[in-house]
Amino acid sequence: MAHGGARNRSGPQADETSARSDARGFKLTALPAAGFRGRVPKFPLPLAGERELEVWKAAWRTPQACAWNLPSERWRIPTVALWVRIKVRCEDPDATAAIVSSFLRLSDQIGMTTAGLAEMGWKVAVDEMAVARASQPVTAAATPPETPAPRPRRLRAVPSAQ
Repeated sequence: MAHGGARNRSGPQADETSARSDARGFKLTALPAAGFRGRVPKFPLPLAGERELEVWKAAWRTPQACAWNLPSERWRIPTVALWVRIKVRCEDPDATAAIVSSFLRLSDQIGMTTAGLAEMGWKVAVDEMAVARASQPVTAAATPPETPAPRPRRLRAVPSAQ
């Protein structure tokens, strides 16, 4: 049995802004925050229900789908399909802990978690225009007039009925 050595998630995550990462040439691949806008591939597994197709189509609109669609990453598509199937099974109130655990592991493997994104070397790009729009002050003309909040009801002491 192997001993020691680097392990998945051992130690701090690599930081692309650090000098050490810069020296190693570590850079994260930016995925567009708007998500994937291309054609959704055919579901590669035998269909077990319509819900799988709904989740499959939603998964292909995420930023991660931009990476899955790259020629070098298309091998992940069957894993994404398995993730969809298990996600649908996790929606069942009687889902076992083993199913949920499988879902979490697959979520990491396809980059659907924060840790999975970092492990794949991906990051969701910040939409700088949306950030700029959100940080602009709202003008007084665009602000609706404030209505006073209703006063809270007060409790009153009532003499006891003895």
